Amino acid sequence: MIPRVLTVAGSDSGGGAGIQADLKTMLALGVHGMSVITAVTAQNSLGVQGAWELPVEAVRAQYRSVVDDIGVQAVKTGMLASAELVEAVAELISGTDASAVVDPVGVSKHGDPLLAASALDSVRTKLLPAATVATPNLDEVAQLTGVRVESEDDLRRAAAAVLEYGPRWVLIKGGHLPGEAVDLLTDGRDEYRYRAPRHDNRHTHGTGCTLASAVASGLAKGQSVPEAVTAAKEYVTGAIAAGFALGAGIGPVDHGWRFRD
Repeated sequence: MIPRVLTVAGSDSGGGAGIQADLKTMLALGVHGMSVITAVTAQNSLGVQGAWELPVEAVRAQYRSVVDDIGVQAVKTGMLASAELVEAVAELISGTDASAVVDPVGVSKHGDPLLAASALDSVRTKLLPAATVATPNLDEVAQLTGVRVESEDDLRRAAAAVLEYGPRWVLIKGGHLPGEAVDLLTDGRDEYRYRAPRHDNRHTHGTGCTLASAVASGLAKGQSVPEAVTAAKEYVTGAIAAGFALGAGIGPVDHGWRFRD
């Protein structure tokens, strides 16, 4: 049976991030992707023009429909929008025998808010404790913990602050730091640092969604967390290097870069 991964996230009508990026990543990495849509956005290369969250009962029905019949080896979460949705999804994940990758999406690439401020406490107390791996970027670390990362030396302190909320592992994404891109993966005992060259390419829409989905795909294949993150980093680095212009703003990473000549 092909490994199965479920993404629980918002729809990006521009196709660069969200559910669309997740499913493209899963296809590229050889797993069967399935989806629970939590919100619909009107979104393009210039930003998010509108967002409408789905009712909790619609999200819960989608999740149960997939998990109860098809089953999953890993679940990835993205845009959850409200405290009510965060708590419902956290409850669903906690009751599922599968790895969970939590991408605590707060804002879009363009700075548009995708999570209500009132939902932050639910992310901290309900969603993060259900995570096998949490994958916050530096802005999300600051939003959730108050820790501001200004150099690589701050990454360990940021990871410790996120781990306090209960995920088994945390991957602090340091891509917003100046200079070389450095990410830190740790469970509080073992520690791994991932370094990648910084590509001169502004078309990076969907990077976070893609990385979290790639990690979930690796876990669904039976890889350990460090193995899954290593493979995901390799895939995402290539996708960023191949990112392409689309529309008048920021284009997406290229999820199909391995298929190109």
